Amino acid sequence: MERTLALRHAATRSLRSVVAFLLARRNLARQRARLMVLDDHLLRDIGLTRHEALSEARRPAWDAPDHWHG
Repeated sequence: MERTLALRHAATRSLRSVVAFLLARRNLARQRARLMVLDDHLLRDIGLTRHEALSEARRPAWDAPDHWHG
């Protein structure tokens, strides 16, 4: 009984981790897509050139810096 409960908790934690990972990647993809539609004035405000913004926006969602992986 105790082992079954421990396995259930482990499975729940694993599922939550997978869901959190997928949500973070979806959020990153949305942020990158939004970079493509910012005008040059807004890009200057955040310190990016059009070329930098487009390069970042074209990266796949799974291509995130290591320090973002928590």
